[in-house]
Amino acid sequence: MQDTMPDAIAPPGGHYRHAVRHGDLVYVSGQLGTRPDGTHTAGLPFEDQVRQSLANLRAALRSVDADLADLLKVTAYLVDVAHWPRFNAVYAEVMGEHKPARSVVPVPELHYGYLIEIDAIAACGRQTMPG
Repeated sequence: MQDTMPDAIAPPGGHYRHAVRHGDLVYVSGQLGTRPDGTHTAGLPFEDQVRQSLANLRAALRSVDADLADLLKVTAYLVDVAHWPRFNAVYAEVMGEHKPARSVVPVPELHYGYLIEIDAIAACGRQTMPG
C-alpha cells in the first residue's frame, strides 16, 4: 500500500465522528473528497476525488490507531456507474495487495456535487487477513 496519503482530515461536517472504535472494530463514516483544510474537490476529475476520499478514509482510520490494511469491508457510493472502471483502477493502486470485501453502490447524487463517497469497517489487532 502506498504511504503517500496525508494523515490530516477536515473536521466532520455534521454531528458525527469520522471513525468510532469499539473494541477491535472500527466504523468509518462516509468520506467525501474534502481536503484537510476543508476545501472541496467536487469540481476536480473523478480520480482526484477518489484519491482524496481514500486519503480521508486512511486518516480517519489512523485517528483510531488503524490503517488501510485493517479494512474488512468498504462501501463506495458512485454517482454514475460509468465511473466504476476508473474507481477500480485508483482503488487497486491505493490498496495494493490488500483486498477487503467491497460493495459499489450507484447513487443519483451526493452532497456538494461529489461523485464518490466511501465508508468502511475495519478490525484492529489482526496480524494477517484471510484470503
